[in-house]
Amino acid sequence: MKIVFLLLFSVLLFSSEKLSINEALEKLKADNLEIKSAQLDIQSASAKIDSVSGLNWGKLDFMQDFANSDDAGNVFGFKLSSRKATFNDFGFTQFGKITNDTPPTDLNYPEAQNYYKSKLKYEIPLFVGFKISSYKSVMKSMKNISSLKKDAIINEKVYEIKKSFYDMALLRKSEKLLNTILSNIDTLEHTTQSMIDVGYAKKVDLLEVRAKKGNIQRVIHEIQLNQKLLYHYISFLLNQKITNIITPDVQVSMPAFSDEDILKSNLDIQQASQGLMVRRSMIGAEKSAYYPTAGAFGEVSTADDTFLGEASKHKSYTVGARLSWNIFNGGIDSANIEKSRVEHLKMRNQLALAKSGISLKVKKIRTQIQTYNQDIVSLERELELADEIYKNYEGRYKEKLSSMSNVIIKQSSVIQKILELQTAKNKRNERIFALEKIANGDL
Repeated sequence: MKIVFLLLFSVLLFSSEKLSINEALEKLKADNLEIKSAQLDIQSASAKIDSVSGLNWGKLDFMQDFANSDDAGNVFGFKLSSRKATFNDFGFTQFGKITNDTPPTDLNYPEAQNYYKSKLKYEIPLFVGFKISSYKSVMKSMKNISSLKKDAIINEKVYEIKKSFYDMALLRKSEKLLNTILSNIDTLEHTTQSMIDVGYAKKVDLLEVRAKKGNIQRVIHEIQLNQKLLYHYISFLLNQKITNIITPDVQVSMPAFSDEDILKSNLDIQQASQGLMVRRSMIGAEKSAYYPTAGAFGEVSTADDTFLGEASKHKSYTVGARLSWNIFNGGIDSANIEKSRVEHLKMRNQLALAKSGISLKVKKIRTQIQTYNQDIVSLERELELADEIYKNYEGRYKEKLSSMSNVIIKQSSVIQKILELQTAKNKRNERIFALEKIANGDL
């Protein structure tokens, strides 16, 4: 019972700790299920490389045969293989008693014979037209692609974690600002009630204040719900329950890498390059059909009518080699080579297209970031102006120089500018994270 309590306490204590963005990134790379699955793909690709490399070493087989037969050919063959054949097996027991056309009974109607044969055989390829080396190159490229895919998944998840942390920071800041406005509205509500009591304001003014207060409370409630959703998503990414994080309070700086740096490090382009290497290796694999193949083998065996009976006495060996060369197969080989060449050209075009597409995407993101930078500067000035106008109208209302409706309208403008500014900052951050993702900047 104490152990269960300690485990529950440790879980609660861990879940209540505030998680920084750097800690979250470490947990992401260690615990995210998609990243773990991608690592297994890499291990699978490594195993495939080993399986292809193993072909160079040939194969060693052990075969154990058991048979029982009274078929004349089988029985005679069994005895020869076991080195137990005698002249009597040819019918010599009837020698002198039969004519030339009399069939030998011992040869044609032998008794049933048991047969045990144990054989060890080793075969090794000497030359296969560079097929094994070509397929090994293919498997290495496939492993590299699997590794790049894992990096791409990490990149994507890092982007999501960063975006989530900065989204949370903006939501918290928006909530704080709206709570400040809500506090101001509370003060305004008390002021309006006091003015109604002395006859300087109407009840409708108070209703307008309370309506605006309700609207602000609704927006705050929506922000709180969005924070809960973000916690659920962060927990999903980290594969563990997260209830509290430390949000960053610094402005995301613009990355320093150039467009050329991005094209060199971009994972999509690297995958396309590896795909091109695969296609090039496949051409070599198909060309191997034009070459002869050579292999060698050796085997040792022993046979008897009992299992391993007199094994050393009945042992035998065979060694040999084989050369084969396909001279003609209806043009299939040349067609396969042509197909591989076309696929190689296609992949080369895809690589060029990937570079062009990434370059265009980078230019688009940089332009969007510049636009959001200008929007942020403009909105900060508009917010400053809207806040001054609101304070001015609030003072004029207290002096009965303006209506409550005007005060509420000006305050609404302040709220709108705050949310527009936070949205612009959020979009700018997201675009910077997107640029880092394309540049493989976090790895």
